[in-house]
Amino acid sequence: MPVATATVLLAPDWQTRTAAHEARIDRWAAPHRERRSRGETHPVHDFLFTYYSETPGRLRRWHPGVGTALAPSADGPAPHAGWRWYRAGDDGVVTLDAAGYLADRGTTVEFVRGLLAATAGRPVFTGCFGLHEWAMVYRADERRHALPLRLGRAGTDAVVEAAQIRCSHYDAFRFFTPEAVGRNRLQPTRETQPAMEQPGCLHATMDLYKWAYKLGPAVPGELLADCFDLAADVRELDMRASPYDLRDAGYTPVAIETPDGRTEYAAAQRGFAARGAELRRRLLDVCASLTLA
Repeated sequence: MPVATATVLLAPDWQTRTAAHEARIDRWAAPHRERRSRGETHPVHDFLFTYYSETPGRLRRWHPGVGTALAPSADGPAPHAGWRWYRAGDDGVVTLDAAGYLADRGTTVEFVRGLLAATAGRPVFTGCFGLHEWAMVYRADERRHALPLRLGRAGTDAVVEAAQIRCSHYDAFRFFTPEAVGRNRLQPTRETQPAMEQPGCLHATMDLYKWAYKLGPAVPGELLADCFDLAADVRELDMRASPYDLRDAGYTPVAIETPDGRTEYAAAQRGFAARGAELRRRLLDVCASLTLA
């Protein structure tokens, strides 16, 4: 359970955790920066830096999280002292100014808390089979990704027409082609998002990363990185199960148009939902801790 008493990290401890976080993020951020400098793209990984708004630089910045303070080093207070929503005491100990943070970001914290709690309270649904990506290209001449379709134009449309689409995630649904919108059994909106998101949804699971960085410095760097790692794994399945052919990029398709492919997809979906449930709980603890700090 969240507690109000602050834990103070000695300088060698927070310096070690800072270095570990930077190295962990650099596994993803460094290749992205290198590709960008060469004008290259990646069909799977770039999504994590283009669709989501957190920059590699901000992602690389380690935070102790609410309830954890940083003791000064021999060089003085931790660099966080000069960052927004932090304060340094007369003893050089740096803490998150939870009251100031909530004054600025309280509405966001409350929205995230409500959305995560509502999603956590629903059962996992695994019957969508990634058809949202197929609905985004249904009967369309232009595609969001410059990649070939694995089944071609007619074959892709046939999969959509033979399926029952049940997408509950607004930020996936809003990219459906006009011809695909009416084929979705659900019609999510931004306003109904807290009432419709469910923990088996790949996009709701990826979005745990978004909510982690939206909660900003209140989230420990380790939790932010855990959410990013999960989003990266989910994104890979998302694209492998899509209508796009990524075999030249080294990705084996998950053929959701077949019974075996749907079984493989649903099993992976359940595994991601289990990982997401634990991260969702940890994010909810952050929200609760903010009110106690």
